[in-house]
Amino acid sequence: MTARGPRGTSREPLRTNRRDGILSPVMSTKSPAIDLDQVVADVLSGAEIERPVAQAILDWPDQRLGELLAATRRVREATFGRRVKICILRNAQSGICPEDCHYCSQSRISKADIKVYKMQTVEQLVEGARLAAKSGARRYCMVCSMRGPSQRDIEHLAEACERIRTEMPELELCLSIGLLERDQAERLKAAGAGWINHNLNTSRRFYPEICTTHTWEDRVRTIENVRAAGLSTCSGGIIGMGETDDDILDLAYATRRLRIDSVPVNFLHPVAGTPLETTRQLTPERCLKVACLFRMLNPKSEVRAAGGRELNLGERQGDLFNAVNSIFVNGYLTTPGWDYERTRALIERSGFEVEA
Repeated sequence: MTARGPRGTSREPLRTNRRDGILSPVMSTKSPAIDLDQVVADVLSGAEIERPVAQAILDWPDQRLGELLAATRRVREATFGRRVKICILRNAQSGICPEDCHYCSQSRISKADIKVYKMQTVEQLVEGARLAAKSGARRYCMVCSMRGPSQRDIEHLAEACERIRTEMPELELCLSIGLLERDQAERLKAAGAGWINHNLNTSRRFYPEICTTHTWEDRVRTIENVRAAGLSTCSGGIIGMGETDDDILDLAYATRRLRIDSVPVNFLHPVAGTPLETTRQLTPERCLKVACLFRMLNPKSEVRAAGGRELNLGERQGDLFNAVNSIFVNGYLTTPGWDYERTRALIERSGFEVEA
């Protein structure tokens, strides 16, 4: 079943080709005028919207953005109501990564002025969890700058997870630790972790433009290992790195077809000293359309407003909640962000509520 164009109209059936190892519709040369009521109905019925419809969402006129946001809110509310989950990151190991991701201030090619330190102690990680819970967070994510963990790293993080789970059983635990093998994921699950984050970041086609030390397929394999271990998957991307609409669409369709449970949507926050330090391509309206696209393709997954929302959306941040049901507070590893109280006030002012 597929989302259709306006009622009473018809289009040629879409052909398909294999892109990024995932079956993708061939994009038409012209985006259709779409009936948002029909799109919502089809999405809620379980349909995958066709690629021309997805393109039309990205092309939606800025002056009619309220209509798209209202339609997207209907999809969001069908699963999540008006609840917004608060998440907090912990930079557990900083600035010693051997990878060359161009957007990252912690990569080996970065000249950014950041703190550099080895993995924090178990007690520091547990204390971070206490602070997260005290701040009102539902999820705590420990992030390590690395290609992938050693067995010693896994045991260290597993001990932290076990202690946090014992002390704070209500706190959801996520780890972001690079490329991961299935047995490593299984150990973390046994220790109490619930989610593993490993972002696709962009399309398969564009990936070599932002990283050469590993591949898009390496990231997909990590996601498959995480799912095979029985953990929930967390994977999204970064918008605004110089990608095309096709790249955004490929990424969004990949998150759906890989059945990602939690989809963080980042908007590039250029950091001085990185190859992308002068890249500024986004408007608030563009960011909102992208968020709507990810929600329409992932109606039952968590969709999270992640890094760069403050910088790129400014006064329009509150509109994100029409699409997202989760958000980070207290910053993003090496860039600042709004604290819990300021974010909570934004959520409530926008007509939503913090998830208890």
